[in-house]
Amino acid sequence: MGNRGMEELIPLVNKLQDAFSSIGQSCHLDLPQIAVVGGQSAGKSSVLENFVGRDFLPRGSGIVTRRPLILQLIFSKTEYAEFLHCKSKKFTDFDEVRQEIEAETDRVTGTNKGISPVPINLRVYSPHVLNLTLIDLPGITKVPVGDQPQDIEYQIKDMILQFISRESSLILAVTPANMDLANSDALKMAKEVDPQGLRTIGVITKLDLMDEGTDARDVLENKLLPLRRGYIGVVNRSQKDIDGKKDIRAALAAERKFFLSHPAYRHMADRMGTPHLQKVLNQQLTNHIRETLPSLRSKLQSQLLSLEKEVEEYKNFRPDDPTRKTKALLQMVQQFGVDFEKRIEGSGDQVDTLELSGGARINRIFHERFPFELVKMEFDEKDLRREISYAIKNIHGVRTGLFTPDLAFEAIVKKQVVKLKEPCLKCVDLVIQELINTVRQCTSKLGSYPRLREETERIVTTHIREREGKTKDQILLLIDIELSYINTNHEDFIGFANAQQRNTQTNKKRAIPNQVIRRGWLTINNISIMKGGSKEYWFVLTAESLSWYKDEEEKEKKYMLPLDNLKIRDVEKGFMSNKHVFAIFNTEQRNVYKDLRQIELACDSQEDVDSWKASFLRAGVYPEKDQTENEDGAQENTFSMDPQLERQVETIRNLVDSYVGIINKSIRDLMPKTIMHLMINNTKDFIHSELLAYLYSSADQNSLMEESADQAQRRDDMLRMYHALKEALNIIGDISTSTVSTPVPPPVDDTWLQTSTGHSPPPQRRPPSAVLPPGRPPAVRGPTPGPPLIPIPAGGPSSFAAPPIPSRPGPQNIFAANNDPFSAPPQIPSRPARIPPGIPPGVPSRRPPAAPNRPTIIRPAEPSLLD
Repeated sequence: MGNRGMEELIPLVNKLQDAFSSIGQSCHLDLPQIAVVGGQSAGKSSVLENFVGRDFLPRGSGIVTRRPLILQLIFSKTEYAEFLHCKSKKFTDFDEVRQEIEAETDRVTGTNKGISPVPINLRVYSPHVLNLTLIDLPGITKVPVGDQPQDIEYQIKDMILQFISRESSLILAVTPANMDLANSDALKMAKEVDPQGLRTIGVITKLDLMDEGTDARDVLENKLLPLRRGYIGVVNRSQKDIDGKKDIRAALAAERKFFLSHPAYRHMADRMGTPHLQKVLNQQLTNHIRETLPSLRSKLQSQLLSLEKEVEEYKNFRPDDPTRKTKALLQMVQQFGVDFEKRIEGSGDQVDTLELSGGARINRIFHERFPFELVKMEFDEKDLRREISYAIKNIHGVRTGLFTPDLAFEAIVKKQVVKLKEPCLKCVDLVIQELINTVRQCTSKLGSYPRLREETERIVTTHIREREGKTKDQILLLIDIELSYINTNHEDFIGFANAQQRNTQTNKKRAIPNQVIRRGWLTINNISIMKGGSKEYWFVLTAESLSWYKDEEEKEKKYMLPLDNLKIRDVEKGFMSNKHVFAIFNTEQRNVYKDLRQIELACDSQEDVDSWKASFLRAGVYPEKDQTENEDGAQENTFSMDPQLERQVETIRNLVDSYVGIINKSIRDLMPKTIMHLMINNTKDFIHSELLAYLYSSADQNSLMEESADQAQRRDDMLRMYHALKEALNIIGDISTSTVSTPVPPPVDDTWLQTSTGHSPPPQRRPPSAVLPPGRPPAVRGPTPGPPLIPIPAGGPSSFAAPPIPSRPGPQNIFAANNDPFSAPPQIPSRPARIPPGIPPGVPSRRPPAAPNRPTIIRPAEPSLLD
């Protein structure tokens, strides 16, 4: 294995993985992808191979990598490879892996240089790797060859951008040393996706193939065309070495020897070569792991806190203790009683903020649902008048009565009072349902002991059902008591004289005008650009009107609807809708809002609908009655009354309305009191005083306190997870202190990447007599070792207050040329001689031909269209 740094990282990551797997979770380190970008035959595949330490990628001249290769390294105890396109086959020989890559490439792209963006997915399992993703990308090319399309350049660039745009990818911008750096498409593309240069590392390959007498010293020292993370030079194996099966370890030794023996690089040999590149990349991985640790730690700590309370119960838990069962039984029954009382009476601790429960729901039944049910059975005006007229006529019999008969009033009142039985009994049923739900919620804490929970629920529910009969009897008794004596001397009763003068409309008493009854959000279901659309508004219901606003600030009023002649009707819930709907309409068939005959209002739950309906009742907006019978004949009878009978009907109607109002008020007051006394308080007393005795008599203590297998397993799992979490936090603490992170290098002036246009860099400042070939900036110019250079002006290589002495062109920054109006236009020169072509007068030439500071030029090894 050629990557020692990765071998050191592996145990660190494995520790983290083990810590997380012990608590049944995966450790999402999400290590960065490493993508290599560069021109064709720049040595990208070799760089990747050196990083892995294995020889398995196709190699050769021309375009070899013709499909992206997504290489997933996975830590495993055994070493093998597998492809996504043939999962069943495991490759243990890496030569076969190379052959399969070549075959799969040809299968999709053909054998004539075609390319494809469809990636090849290869997984390598090995004990010598981290869980990483490496991406080998096709080289950037300009001219199509073979089967390649005309827009080959743009296709490859799009393909590369797709992989390197991801924030968690490290970009290795590979440029061969025998090519001008300012022409590097790899650096230009890296700059596009990583303008800060935080994840771009320059890699210079083929240093051993440069022209004799030339070197890349200035580039590698990051002086000439600086990058934030600098450049690393590597020497890969030649095609001859690969064909001769030269081992990667031997190649690394040869590379080391090259840097130590080369006069231009020996002073920085420790910062060059594949091992240093590996070290830099491994440090990036270490930094990433360190950055990920805080979020992993907070995740573990939040889990630990959530377990603390439950673990507290089990800290002193000893299943074999004989006194434990008795003690646990007493504690649990006592806790059940306390919980039940808290849920009914309400308490400040453990408040449910998501929904109403227990006592709050019962309160809503008492004061919203029950009054609504009473009003819902409110008599229909026409039916009532018809019944009164029939009663008066039947009491008078064959005679024509002169006076309004008392008996008609009494008969009609009794008939109305009997109707109260149904909503009263319905109220009891609703309260019982809530009580049983509350008992179930309270017994959820007894889940550790299924038999105890079952028995407790059964005993308490049976008691509630027993009390149900007595409570209903008592309520029916209350109504019978009301029926037994009609008290016309009641102080609130209007009396005969007032009933005659009273207008029928005055019975609809409204609350104080402008009094706000309710505010809240409602959705208007049938309002929008197209019918069936919906919009949410802030509604304000007062005693006289219903207004809606844009929001709860109540600044932008949308509409105000008077409540006169409005009624409520139920609307069926839509097929796709999960909201509950009711509608407001005008009884006189007028439009309620714009061209709508009714407004459909929607709430999230049926409870909200009932609550809003109760609020509308307080404002005097009543529900619609179901007109089930044909009233044609009845109407004829009603409206064929003589004036005297009509006056009598009106009088009795007013008396009945007054007296029934008194009864309703009394029943609304007595119902909650009766239910509380006979059912709820009685159940609380039963739980506190008698439940334990019933439990002992129903089964023996051992069977009641038998712990469920699931619970025992859960307790063991919880304690194990608790300790594993603590251990994982300790491991993360150790890793945090043991791993060393390196700070991000300071930004450098890399505007040369922006100002350089694809292929022709700006002219470089130089002495008029020393002319360099166009398109070849001094990307790899540098002095060979010898006498020291003339000092560069303060500000470093990128500061050019004055040009260097002409006979000794030092390292210059290419973009400084734009500031010099006197720079000579580029000309096509002949191959320069060993001695500079001209020396300006005034500077004596005392140097032999091999003077250390002579300007040097790098030429491509062999110009070709593919370069």
